[in-house]
Amino acid sequence: MGLPAQASLKREQRAWFVYDWANSAYFSTVVTLFLGPYLTAIAKAAAGPDGYIHPFGLHIDPRSLWGYLVSLSVLTQVLVLPLVGAIADYGHRKREMLGALAYTGAIATMCLFFVEGTNYLLGAALFLVANLAFGASMVVYNAFLPEISTPEERDSVSSKGWGIGYLGGGLLLALNLAFLSNATALGITKGMAVRISMGSAGLWCALFTLVPMAGLRNRGAQHALPHGSSIFKVGFQQFSHTVRNLRRYPKTLLFLLAYLTYNDAIQTVIAMAGQFGSDDLKMPMEQLTLAILMVQFVAFAGAMLFNWLSIKISAKRAVLVALVIWTGVLFYIYLAVSTPAEFFIMAALVGIVMGGSQALSRSLFSLMIPEGKEAEYFSLYEISDKGTSWLGPLVFGLALQMTGSYRLAALSLAVFFVIGFVLLSRVNIEEAAAEAHSNVG
Repeated sequence: MGLPAQASLKREQRAWFVYDWANSAYFSTVVTLFLGPYLTAIAKAAAGPDGYIHPFGLHIDPRSLWGYLVSLSVLTQVLVLPLVGAIADYGHRKREMLGALAYTGAIATMCLFFVEGTNYLLGAALFLVANLAFGASMVVYNAFLPEISTPEERDSVSSKGWGIGYLGGGLLLALNLAFLSNATALGITKGMAVRISMGSAGLWCALFTLVPMAGLRNRGAQHALPHGSSIFKVGFQQFSHTVRNLRRYPKTLLFLLAYLTYNDAIQTVIAMAGQFGSDDLKMPMEQLTLAILMVQFVAFAGAMLFNWLSIKISAKRAVLVALVIWTGVLFYIYLAVSTPAEFFIMAALVGIVMGGSQALSRSLFSLMIPEGKEAEYFSLYEISDKGTSWLGPLVFGLALQMTGSYRLAALSLAVFFVIGFVLLSRVNIEEAAAEAHSNVG
């Protein structure tokens, strides 16, 4: 590769990093911190005399609503993300797709400002739209990774993207913390400050998405659309084809099963942390914001630390180390986290392993994808990525509703890390990569 081509790739990589910076504000400010506790409080206000809410005739503990919503949002993604992958592979406008999805999510997020009183259904609907749009945008975003980096630099580029994303999410959180702390002096209620903070995440994403829109370039369709077929028909056919075709890549399939298992638990811990701190530990929002803010900057350092560790012991072994630490975090929550100080310790541990385990998993998977099928395979991978998981929140919500204990609900997630560890330990990364590139079809 000549110097001009290398320089062009570096420019694209920098533009690609900025989308992580842009959308991480939604995941840190909305999913991880504000929306869970805020929606729980609104649902509690809407509860009947029996203490339950009854959306569409269902009987739901308000504290379990957030977990169920996160799970439901991923079930919708299972239906939509394969279509997104097909459009990205068969279409000529991958960059424009990224922008359309990003701005759909950004607008839905800005509209969270209008959620107040007892209108938890509006908040639920906007969250479902935003999470679906941002999840779909990540399919397209991840599909750029093999195009803008060589296999040798994949771990580094992926880790830098995650790390820069945490810095972006952390910076907006810092601004929101300063705003929240001074809300009373400004004559603004805490509820209004939270609504403004959630809306700011959508505005942040809308502004910074302009950078990847200007810096990334389309490389044409990966495949020609069959004559007489619509993109929608091809999308569902491709999903069926992808699932069947995975049997030709058993090692890639084994990695995907491992990832979907352990990352489901990672996303559940991230999504439920704010609700646990607010509802169970009764931490004020300013203190909770400070803890989550700390996580963003620790996560940046953690992503760089695990990138270094992957060089020393391999990316796979680094992820296995992270899974052991994640399991320890759950036992720490169950046995010891009962004060804000202990919550801060837990948050620091999460920050150390969060970025590294996710960034390295993404780069590992990108090595195992048949060439030209990046979006197709990342549509499966994205079923459990930033802010998205389905079985973990469902298990957490059911455990919480049955036991009334956040600690037991958190401990129930340990089985995901154990199963994920066992499956990942059996994956031979080099053989999986060779298998994918020698058996294209």
